[in-house]
Amino acid sequence: MIDQTTASVPEASTKIAELQQRLQSSSEKKQLQLIRELGNTDTAGLEVLMKFLQEQRVNPTNLAAGLAYQILYEADTPTTKEFIQSHFPTGIVPLRSEAAIDYTQLQQMLLQQDFLAADRITLEKLCELAGATAMQRKWLYFSEVDSFPIADLQTINNLWLMHSQGKFGFSVQRELWLSLGKNWDKLWPKIGWKKEKNWTRYPQEFTWDLSAPLGHLPLSNQLRGVRVIASLLSHPAWEVGR
Repeated sequence: MIDQTTASVPEASTKIAELQQRLQSSSEKKQLQLIRELGNTDTAGLEVLMKFLQEQRVNPTNLAAGLAYQILYEADTPTTKEFIQSHFPTGIVPLRSEAAIDYTQLQQMLLQQDFLAADRITLEKLCELAGATAMQRKWLYFSEVDSFPIADLQTINNLWLMHSQGKFGFSVQRELWLSLGKNWDKLWPKIGWKKEKNWTRYPQEFTWDLSAPLGHLPLSNQLRGVRVIASLLSHPAWEVGR
């Protein structure tokens, strides 16, 4: 009689090898699915993800790389911790800033999937970009947004994108806004900021995890009107590649 435990080992290895092969030739959407499958396997699956990330170093800002990084970070094994420290000591997203702003704290909150804390830090960083007066009042004038450096907005956006599997970010909100003909009344319920005639109450009625609607986060203080978010979604940062 064949030992079922022994027989399952080559079977598992074959499955992982098959997933690895498909990972190399699939679209980004399919890669996300395959990476989730690999993340649910054993140590061999994590090794495949580490190899995949090494190959993506030339183009780290794709969603598949972001999910692979997230899974390795959450695995929290000695091997994955050593790999991350050796190959991605500052994270998967380059923390570029033309204003000498440190986005490490935002990165950490997003890595930990603490989206409420990340949202608050995002507003703080936007106010920091706007200057001392905005930092003191803790909210933005729409006119301040136009002068935001492209690199900084892209860094903030890429951090949200990469650590939400492409679900959150200003660029996601922009795509939805454009698809709705720039109609704000249609956008608010689409992204979960309004239900019927009532604004979603902050923070308790917002959804602070990946079950939220597409484009739900980050917030843009919509109660002050649409001019700030209109400026954010019209910024030149989204006219160039991420």
